[in-house]
Amino acid sequence: MVVDQQLGQFGDLLFGSALAVYILAMILHAVEHALLRRAPEADAVAVPAIVGAGGMGTTEASDGTESPAGLAEDSDAGPAPLSRAERFGRMGVSLTVLGFGLHLAMLVVRGFAAQRAPWGNMYEFTAAISLVAVGAWLVVLHRRPEMRRLGMFVLLPVIVLMFMAGTVLYAQAAPVVPALRSYWLAVHVSAAVIASGILLLAGVASSLYLARSAHEDAPHRLGWAARLPAADVLDRVAYRATALAFPIWTFAVITGAIWAEAAWGRYWGWDPKETTAFIAWVVYAGYLHARSTAGWRGRRAAVVNVVGFAVMVFNLFFVNLVVTGLHSYAGVG
Repeated sequence: MVVDQQLGQFGDLLFGSALAVYILAMILHAVEHALLRRAPEADAVAVPAIVGAGGMGTTEASDGTESPAGLAEDSDAGPAPLSRAERFGRMGVSLTVLGFGLHLAMLVVRGFAAQRAPWGNMYEFTAAISLVAVGAWLVVLHRRPEMRRLGMFVLLPVIVLMFMAGTVLYAQAAPVVPALRSYWLAVHVSAAVIASGILLLAGVASSLYLARSAHEDAPHRLGWAARLPAADVLDRVAYRATALAFPIWTFAVITGAIWAEAAWGRYWGWDPKETTAFIAWVVYAGYLHARSTAGWRGRRAAVVNVVGFAVMVFNLFFVNLVVTGLHSYAGVG
């Protein structure tokens, strides 16, 4: 199998460009977050103020500034001007979309360069997980634009993962080892990539839910959390993302066992990678059950989801890079 190294280097250039764009997008979202003096309720765009007799009243914009009541609603006055926070936020979203396009192009180019699925090593695997996380975030943002205030917190772990992928985990485009030359590489590993990326978003949402709910109980604590969407909105995002990712992760675990039987002659051998993947499956199953149980809704369920996210991170880095097992040579899911 001939590897096109020049095309592979172009893919690396796309990767670096995507990372740079994500960093700029995160900075813009951080500026937006700083400009927000107080987050309105997640489902309310403007809150009418009490209008006195003969008075005009005011409405509160998304950045906490006030404008004359009825101005935004007056069709003759035209659309209300965007606040500074919203302008920075929209620029951050635009850059995130651009970064996503560069990121996707990187994986496509890498696949053509190596003539295989572009997740055959830890560099590509981590890049693919980050791509899915950003894509899942953009889908959520399309459905609920007010969730834009999470942009900084979603992009931060993505940037950290991509920085580690481009430095510590970097590998040139090359054929995979013989044991990985199977159609299961496209089936099993792609399922693990998709589930991991979506669960990253769910873990961020649950972490922010805990911060937001702590602030609601004690407003003097975690003042920055007041700028987040309402706790119940964050809880729904975490639950729906986990509910979507869990069957995909289940499929990844099952196909991994089938591939193990074909490669090593047994379905399950309690290899460190297999064991940690199963522990993550149990934790997420526990979260979904807890989320549907009245006594465990809210913070308890969110803590379980954060634990599941921690297990996934442990599985991604420590098990792949430190622990010796049958998956060590592969460096992938």
